[in-house]
Formats: sequence, structure tokens, C-alpha cells
Amino acid sequence: MKFGVVVFPGTWSDADCYHVLDSVLGQEVNYLWHKETSLAGYDCVILPGGFSYGDYLRAGAIARFSPIMAAVKKHADAGGLVLGICNGFQILCESGLLPGVLMRNRHLQFRCQWVDLRTERVSTPFTKSCIPGQVLSVPISHGEGNYFADPATLAELEAKGRVVFRYCDELGEVTPESNPNGSINNIAGIINAEGNVLGMMPHPERCCEPEVGGTDGIFIWRSLLESVDVMVG
Repeated sequence: MKFGVVVFPGTWSDADCYHVLDSVLGQEVNYLWHKETSLAGYDCVILPGGFSYGDYLRAGAIARFSPIMAAVKKHADAGGLVLGICNGFQILCESGLLPGVLMRNRHLQFRCQWVDLRTERVSTPFTKSCIPGQVLSVPISHGEGNYFADPATLAELEAKGRVVFRYCDELGEVTPESNPNGSINNIAGIINAEGNVLGMMPHPERCCEPEVGGTDGIFIWRSLLESVDVMVG
């Protein structure tokens, strides 16, 4: 499987994604500078976390105009896999590849901590190695992770099973106390209608080795590998 990790000015989780894909999972992976205009040959494109263009205006608002985003949209429209993590999720929303918006955390504080996520849907290329309701422990690191959508959009996301991850406690209960940023309905990750573009605020690339405190992120990466194996097979 061939991965591409997009690098915008200000991106800072690109090396973490590269390390997991290359050193932990042994996959073919390349960095993709934001001025690239073709994603030919790539199976999955990663938009990693960071502060693209300094997050001026709004998080992800400038990155959406980078040349590579036209190629990302073309890749997604053709059925290619796209995973946006943290700032990558913000960019996907700003570019219209996912609905809604990521706003300032409700408490107006930057949060860097471990959270628990309940896996709401396993019939996606990003979660097929999980079991329904599985609780994953994954770190967050953001100041603008408060997901919001208008009532009609939110109703559609919920009705069609497009909420993939939800903030919960360690027992899988969705509570106000387990919500680290004020996201509506405790939403931590959503998928597009076609099922090939996922945006999530937590960082699965930062929890794939025991040395960093946890390994639950590996479920997401292994799901991607299994999905491509099925498509190729």
C-alpha cells in the first residue's frame, strides 16, 4: 500500500505519521509538499496535524487553497482514501470534503491529553479491524477541536451512521465530562457520504508503540491496510 503524507507550511505531525507507516507498519510512504498537483499512484493520502499557514484566519482556512487540495479532491472523488487528522480534519471541513466546522474549544484552552473514543461504526476502511463500541485510548492536541454542524447536517450525519468516533469515558459511556472540547454530540470523527474520507481530531499516529504510552492507534492504520488488501484482492 502506498501512502502520501501532505506537508503544508506549519505542519508538524507529518514525521509522526511517516514514522508509523514506515518504521512500525513497513509501508511505502512519501512526503507530499503542498505544491504538488498529482496524487497518481497513491492509495491513501494523509493530511496530518499542525498549524498550516500558522492557522491564520481560521484553522485550515488557508491550506484549503494550496495546489495539492485540488488533487486531494480528485483523489477522493475517484474513491481514493483520505485521512485528515486534527488540522487535517479542519482542512477537510474548510475545503468542503467534509461537512461542519471545527471551532475554538468551548473552554478556550489548548488541550493536550489522552481521551477515550467509542467506535461508532466499523464498516469503514478506517475501522474495519475494530469491534462495535470498541473504546480506543488516543491523545489529542488542539485548541480548535469543537466540532459543530447545523441541525440538518447533524441529523444526516447521525441518521446515516457517519459519526465514526465519539468522545466517551473508559467504559464507553458518552458523557459531558468525557468531552474535551465541547464538540456537539461528543463527535470526535466523521466520514463522508461515500465512506472514503475520514476526519478526526485525535492523533492515532501518536499511539502505535508501547514506548509512547499506548497502541490503540494501530487499529486505524491496520484497518486501512486490510481495506486496500480487500480492494486489490
